[in-house]
Amino acid sequence: MQDFVKILGLKHRREVAGKSAIFSGEHFVLEETDWYLLNLFRLWWHYGISFLRLQMWVEEVMEKFMRIYKYQAHGYAFSSLEELLRSLGGDAFVNMTQRSVAESLLEVGVTQRFVDDVIAAVLRSSYGQSVLVPAFAGAMSLAGAQGSTWAVEGGNKLVCSGLLKLTKANVIPARVTGVSLHSSEGRALYQVHYEGSEGQGSAFYDMVVVTTPLHPSRSNFTFENFEPPIADFPGAFQPSVTSVVHGYLNSSYFGFPDPKLFPFASILTTDTPDLFFNAMDNICPVNISAAFRRKQPQEAAVWRVLSQQPLDKQQLKTLFRSYYSVQVTEWQTYPRYDAAKSLPPILLHENLFYLSGVEWVASSMEMIAVAAKNVALLAYNRWHQDLEKIDQKDLMHKVKTEL
Repeated sequence: MQDFVKILGLKHRREVAGKSAIFSGEHFVLEETDWYLLNLFRLWWHYGISFLRLQMWVEEVMEKFMRIYKYQAHGYAFSSLEELLRSLGGDAFVNMTQRSVAESLLEVGVTQRFVDDVIAAVLRSSYGQSVLVPAFAGAMSLAGAQGSTWAVEGGNKLVCSGLLKLTKANVIPARVTGVSLHSSEGRALYQVHYEGSEGQGSAFYDMVVVTTPLHPSRSNFTFENFEPPIADFPGAFQPSVTSVVHGYLNSSYFGFPDPKLFPFASILTTDTPDLFFNAMDNICPVNISAAFRRKQPQEAAVWRVLSQQPLDKQQLKTLFRSYYSVQVTEWQTYPRYDAAKSLPPILLHENLFYLSGVEWVASSMEMIAVAAKNVALLAYNRWHQDLEKIDQKDLMHKVKTEL
């Protein structure tokens, strides 16, 4: 993503300092301080060397994953998610989509207590799910939680609008309803049907990339004239509720009767049955001036609360002493990783490609960007019959010899 940001001339949004803590429903099991060494000491005191083992595991996964950028820089593409993963980390990466992150971490010596407290809190915050998510998705989530991610000044949406402008794409403002197969001079020809403000329409294309999830809970998309038929893929998506609340935090609920003493800007939670929210944080605007500062804990601030169900009035009263406004968005965010055991295909037909299947490996902007470039390279290489650039083995050696 950072490469896109550089190309588009966008700016990195300034970071605003804020401490985090993990809440069990009764007390904080881990609290961040202003001192790095003290934070390390607390991690060691509570969990031994589990943090170091976690970091080594995540770094090993990410080091192998980063190979994809070298492969793509040399024009290599993959016709399936399994082949892509296998090129990066062998069968071990493919297996990481089938076994849980908890199982993988326990295997490398991370303690059960660390998994229950820290790993569970991170995954509840990112995916809204438990430590039973697949290891690869868990590794990506944990890598993002270590502070290496960053935001765009003005909002991450500027990446999408900037890329559309840069590519001079012809955008038709309409909802695509389906694709039907035709033929022209022995080649597949795809008719894309859509509905817009001016009614229904369609257009013919040599290549089509489907980006909407093709799963029963999300898909209202049809395929016609395909043999064998293209059906929905098994699996469901995790419902999530984001509540943006402008109000006064009820610090007493978290064990701080005096709101002036509440030190945290971000609160994660353990997997406790009585907890009705996954995480909450004091959010900052997308544009941050040099003079911007976080509100003092006793002042009204804007908080984002993540939960699996809409918050009722009693729950809002539990978290906030009072509030001015509440804006609620309910949506299906990430795949339910326990709902499917196989990865969707990339190739649906000769020149019909599927992008969103990568979310079942791991769901993030980075993964979607990687998958999009892979589809673009795959389409290009297939169109020009450059089969030496598709699903090649031992790519690390090939890339080195090409330098």
